[in-house]
Amino acid sequence: MRKLIGFDDDTLDKLTQLGRDRMATIQELADEAFADLLKKHGVPIDLKDALRKSVKNAGQSSSPRQTAVRTSTSALTRKHPHAKRAKRSVRRR
Repeated sequence: MRKLIGFDDDTLDKLTQLGRDRMATIQELADEAFADLLKKHGVPIDLKDALRKSVKNAGQSSSPRQTAVRTSTSALTRKHPHAKRAKRSVRRR
């Protein structure tokens, strides 16, 4: 798909010179610039980036629950350090 973007003369001259220095076309410079802009705002550029972001978000949403459960268990153990020993010493009749 083609879209037109307008630049003032000074900006176009600088982009042209940057393209020459890097041996890149203005289209390649524009692709890089827009990819950086999308990345900055957290928008996936392609399917690979979208999947990577999805997995990252899924991992973050499950971590707080696991941490909370671990914290609760360790907090109980700290409050009653001999609780396990007491259970073992009780005999059933």
